[in-house]
Amino acid sequence: MGVTLLPDLGTQVLIPACAVVGIAFSLIQWLLVSKVKLTPSSEHASAKNGAGKNGFADHLIEEEEGLNDHSIVLKCAEIQTAISEGATSFLFTEYQYVGVFMAAFAVLIFLFLGSVEGFSTKSQPCTYDETKSCKPALATAVFSTISFVLGAVTSVISGFLGMKIATYANARTTLEARKGVGKAFITAFRSGAVMGFLLAANGLLVLFIAINLFKLYYGDDWGGLFESITGYGLGGSSMALFGRVGGGIYTKAADVGADLVGKIERDIPEDDPRNPAVIADNVGDNVGDIAGMGSDLFGSYAESSCAALVVASISSFGINHEFTPMLYPLIVSSVGIIVCLITTLFATDFFEIKAVKEIEPALKRQLIISTILMTVGVAVISWVALPSSFTIFNFGTQKVVHNWQLFLCVAVGLWAGLIIGFVTEYYTSNAYSPVQDVADSCRTGAATNVIFGLALGYKSVIIPIFAIAISIFVSFSFAAMYGIAMSALGMLSTIATGLAIDAYGPISDNAGGIAEMAGMSHRIRERTDALDAAGNTTAAIGKGFAIGSAALVSLALFGAFVSRAGISTVDVLTPKVFIGLIVGAMLPYWFSAMTMKSVGSAALKMVEEVRRQFNTIPGLMEGTAKPDYATCVKISTDASIKEMIPPGCLVMLTPLIVGIFFGVETLSGVLAGSLVSGVQIAISASNTGGAWDNAKKYIEAGVSEHARSLGPKGSDPHKAAVIGDTIGDPLKDTSGPSLNILIKLMAVESLVFAPFFATHGGLLFKFL
Repeated sequence: MGVTLLPDLGTQVLIPACAVVGIAFSLIQWLLVSKVKLTPSSEHASAKNGAGKNGFADHLIEEEEGLNDHSIVLKCAEIQTAISEGATSFLFTEYQYVGVFMAAFAVLIFLFLGSVEGFSTKSQPCTYDETKSCKPALATAVFSTISFVLGAVTSVISGFLGMKIATYANARTTLEARKGVGKAFITAFRSGAVMGFLLAANGLLVLFIAINLFKLYYGDDWGGLFESITGYGLGGSSMALFGRVGGGIYTKAADVGADLVGKIERDIPEDDPRNPAVIADNVGDNVGDIAGMGSDLFGSYAESSCAALVVASISSFGINHEFTPMLYPLIVSSVGIIVCLITTLFATDFFEIKAVKEIEPALKRQLIISTILMTVGVAVISWVALPSSFTIFNFGTQKVVHNWQLFLCVAVGLWAGLIIGFVTEYYTSNAYSPVQDVADSCRTGAATNVIFGLALGYKSVIIPIFAIAISIFVSFSFAAMYGIAMSALGMLSTIATGLAIDAYGPISDNAGGIAEMAGMSHRIRERTDALDAAGNTTAAIGKGFAIGSAALVSLALFGAFVSRAGISTVDVLTPKVFIGLIVGAMLPYWFSAMTMKSVGSAALKMVEEVRRQFNTIPGLMEGTAKPDYATCVKISTDASIKEMIPPGCLVMLTPLIVGIFFGVETLSGVLAGSLVSGVQIAISASNTGGAWDNAKKYIEAGVSEHARSLGPKGSDPHKAAVIGDTIGDPLKDTSGPSLNILIKLMAVESLVFAPFFATHGGLLFKFL
């Protein structure tokens, strides 16, 4: 089949080296952020006394901004500590519950997979080549369980570190905003980069080490080795589900409660320190948008890598034991880290932001630069790490593929991701007509705002679905299911940049909240609002990426599941498959209903508590008494921990119940149905919510003549916009983003349990 230019030793060095570079780069970014001090410095004091004015010109740009005011710095530090402690205590509580689940599910994996051959320790004939003997099913059970725990722990650490970085950087971004919007932008973006690079590098390094350690036992049985590695993706995604749902319920219960009572009933600004729910709201940004998003994208990355490796292990790479081509998915991710590193320097070092209007273009440039550089990088590694032609497993046959075709599979995913990103931006940024039309509809009240917002969300699905469809067609035509898995990895190859842009949003949002609570001037709040508005759009772009990649990942996992379960064709006309299809299409609606209701009931308690405090604490509205923030934090924590369990059980138990009682054919229908309907709902929910949020911000900012005619804050159109934003909150931050985990998680779980379902599944049909 041909040799590769990159030797196996080169691969063994390249992958961990890139991961270590990524970790080192994130630590350097963290050190740069930590240079912003949260204690009043001596130089400020000397400048305040009038000494050395020329030497400290930088600190005297705007005396009226409170640049040298010790009390403001201390107040920011105090607020940051409250947010950080709230987020940490919530995540610890969440992880205790999730830890119990993780242990129980690990036992389940071991029991189910071990029972395939009756816990036998004898070697068995290989699934794809009966003449060879492979390791026993018991080994797959043990190693799948280990990789599940590894994936789960890596996912939890990714989310937790992301939250720690974000809460470390939020007040520092606020303080830098006193010196100008450019300084604040760099601080927020560097902090996002810390999270992006740590997550991408950790995910890659742990997977690489696991493969090498498992190889010591498996030897030449690469089929068994990579089957057991699929547990890594399952562990990553199952933790992400609880992180996303729990964090999403937490953040939106607080946000809705704070907005409804604060803005609409009491007519006080967003993030006003008099609002009892304001700390819970800012904590929520970190546990939902940062920790949840981190675990989510780590899950996508782990699953797409696992799907590609499983298919490759039964193709010529695995059969002929070609190590470098086998690890091609990991090499793509390694190059992605280096590409993202160069891209990040464009935002932080090569160009400086001087005005508010430059923020969004700078973030968009990140996406374009990383995509162009990655295309070149993938072309090079496809040439050096792949033989000129090879065969790929394609539902029972081997399909001949050339290296340039595989390059095109990765590239089409990469560019489809960029298209989805830009379409999402068009529909959710207030710089374009769709959001401006939604804002304009607020003239006639909240009802028309809701109608316009829903229509926008449905319409925004069209182009992303075509982009995903084209990616699927091109990838499958060239390299069957392996092509689709690589297309998903292409979309996720620039994950470090995607996450940096995504984490930047909540950090800026928190920075604005801290500025308001610390009583900083109106001009500083304007700067943090500008950072936040751009962050809202980039968060929507991040969600678009996550949903698009989830669609491709789950299709690749579906293909791996069908191969592993021994199904030659999935025929929609057979009743077994069709009932699965129609039930699968219903699941995203059931799941969304659960998460939306959870946010609603938690928000109800929050509204009642905020109203109670305003009515019963004397001097609260006048600002002479402090609200009881802790009670609101407790309401959000208790509600989210309690409410995340039913949706989590729905997703985790569905494949098990269907596989055991109805068999693999019905399960394949369920997976296809949930994928097809879940993607549409997820995109429309995320974009509807994002558009309503930015329509409100468009009116509040009052930049254009049109926006000023709808304002100011507190006007009837503004109140209608706030209602739209409040409805959109659970759509864009709870249901929408959690749905992409639903479609991936059910697929990867089915893949892990496929041998058990194929052997013992379909109990009902056996008795009928």
